[in-house]
Amino acid sequence: MSIKLKVYNEQAESKKEIEVSEDIFAVKLNSVLLNEAVVAQRANERQVLADTKDRSEVRGGGKKPWQQKGTGRARAGSSRSPIWIGGGVTFGPTSDRNFSKKINKKAKRKAMFMVLSDRLADNKLVVLEKLELAEIKTKIFDGILKSLETKVFKLKTEEKKKGKITLAQKRSILFISDATDDKATRAGRNLVGVKMINLENINIIDLLKYRSLILTEEAIKKFEKIYKK
Repeated sequence: MSIKLKVYNEQAESKKEIEVSEDIFAVKLNSVLLNEAVVAQRANERQVLADTKDRSEVRGGGKKPWQQKGTGRARAGSSRSPIWIGGGVTFGPTSDRNFSKKINKKAKRKAMFMVLSDRLADNKLVVLEKLELAEIKTKIFDGILKSLETKVFKLKTEEKKKGKITLAQKRSILFISDATDDKATRAGRNLVGVKMINLENINIIDLLKYRSLILTEEAIKKFEKIYKK
């Protein structure tokens, strides 16, 4: 079975429809699996920063401080002992810790399908025919996003006591292209609430973090080709 999605141009006008698989864009939400995927990604991105030295790694201490008997003092084999000032650390955090978590490949993919399906059901996923910027200008790219926000996502400014909230202030968009586009990346990097990634960098945390998703038509086709197996 397939689902029909409208494809919009840069002026937010519907130009045609494409068919996408229900196996990707109509998957029932499973919060347990979604949480597992998020925890795994965060754990695998975690860096080991804290690192202490034990007595074998501390500099010095090769010579026995004093003879074993006859001094009246306690026995000491090394000045690098943890009980000495400047000695090693006992049970301290070390760099050999491993926080990574494993997750089944199919489960990870299904979690992404769930988020895409949820965004589509909430009318928060838009397919853009193509993005062709004649100039590297933030204003041009911002205009394209505003057209899609007002005409497709149906976003409106909200009234507040101290004025209005602009679209840029409430914006939360993840723009996914089929390949790295230097012009678009440079034009959109200063926009608040907008992140641009290519299909190779798609991940569960970015999909969940941003409220609205914009994918190019070519990105949708490549995504299905890669993951519909």
